Amino acid sequence: MSAPTSNVRPQPDQVLVDIVDYVLNFRVDSALALTTARHCLIDTLGCGLEALSYPACTKLLGPIVPGTVVPHGAKVPGTQFQLDPVQAAFNIGAMIRWLDFNDTWLAAEWGHPSDNLGGILATADWLSRTAISQGKPPLTMKHVLEGMVQAHEIQGCIALENSFNKVGLDHVLLVKLASTAVVGQMLGLTREELINAVSLAVVDGQALRTYRHAPNTGSRKSWAAGDATARAVRLALMAKTGEMGYPSALTAKTWGFYDVSFKGQPFRFQRPYGTYVMENVLFKISFPAEFHAQTAAEAAMTLHGVLAQKGKTVGDIKRITIRTHEAAIRIIDKSGPLANPADRDHCIQYMVAVPLVFGRLTAADYEDEVASDPRIDALRAKTVCVEDPQFTKDYHDPAKRSIANALSVELNDGTVLDEVVVEYPIGHQRRRQEGIPLLLEKFRTNLARRFPAKQQQAILDVSLDEARLFGLPVNEYVDMYVI
Repeated sequence: MSAPTSNVRPQPDQVLVDIVDYVLNFRVDSALALTTARHCLIDTLGCGLEALSYPACTKLLGPIVPGTVVPHGAKVPGTQFQLDPVQAAFNIGAMIRWLDFNDTWLAAEWGHPSDNLGGILATADWLSRTAISQGKPPLTMKHVLEGMVQAHEIQGCIALENSFNKVGLDHVLLVKLASTAVVGQMLGLTREELINAVSLAVVDGQALRTYRHAPNTGSRKSWAAGDATARAVRLALMAKTGEMGYPSALTAKTWGFYDVSFKGQPFRFQRPYGTYVMENVLFKISFPAEFHAQTAAEAAMTLHGVLAQKGKTVGDIKRITIRTHEAAIRIIDKSGPLANPADRDHCIQYMVAVPLVFGRLTAADYEDEVASDPRIDALRAKTVCVEDPQFTKDYHDPAKRSIANALSVELNDGTVLDEVVVEYPIGHQRRRQEGIPLLLEKFRTNLARRFPAKQQQAILDVSLDEARLFGLPVNEYVDMYVI
């Protein structure tokens, strides 16, 4: 007969403690991290504004019960909605992620740390409006930026050494963890309450990655992060009521996360929490495309010009070879029919074909009207992906963190065009000086999609003035985005 399981409640798992002590005690004083967070803020909100042009996104937005307006609730940028913080977090999170155009972090796990802004901004806005109604001071945008730095760090540092995709789980698990911790700190949870909250996020059922992969790729991948950051707000609010936590949620034998969902392996860590992730985050600037294909799309744009110079068209192409890294092959190397926009923006062959045909790659290029052009599928059928082990090695090298792709094209007459290699996309930290002016132009373009000129300029003026933005009440900044 086996010994009975001990029912002595253990001390909290060290992973949970480290997350909580970081958000409670770490002071964000890196000027680079805060400046990058400001750029991240405007880029992320801009991505959300662009998504409002797509009915597939907007049909999911608003209150759960139509017509509901929450007094002192959080406002949803670019709309007239004022919602409870949980539903506002979903709305903002879904907008941010819809077009796959916000920032990215690539390591053993992938993800988009700015997804956390849904929960952070909604909670900060609601808290600020509530505080003002009670004659108390609101939170400032510096609180939001500091929260973004910490959420990026939690999500990104766990992702460095721990692959959730290899066990079939989606990276939004990390959004839920990071958002719960940061939002809980904003809500004023005690250390014990915050440990409880993060443990609740671990115990939650975690999303399967199947909606990101053939044959099930679909639009849930565009709202999954909104769902995760909204769930985080809800769990943090529950913990604030005194709801109990589960101290060995990760390590409990048989029933904990490691044994149930992570093949019995504990999380590994490369570095302590600080400001590393925000300082090195990848911006999507040129193309709304899954990040492993950003450099491939850039190379395809170059080859589009080469073909034109030679008086050739895509009809003259016999074969396209994409030399790439292992992660790209695992996620976005795809053949066969593509059923919807979500399927297309996770297909590297599609994201190479469109620039070769049209000399562009925009969010609209994933819609049915463009996808029906027969030249796209004809090029896809001529395209093969091969792994370059050095590209894979450089992808994981902390000193490089490259996302390399190389494209070679053979023409029907036997001519082989010079291979185009792009190791670092324009949004990479190594190309930051080149990228930031384009990021600001992207923001201006997105503001113009939604607001009249005077409102656009007012938002720009405060967003680009760091000192002024730091001191601005959250509710006043969000109000600038109301239509």
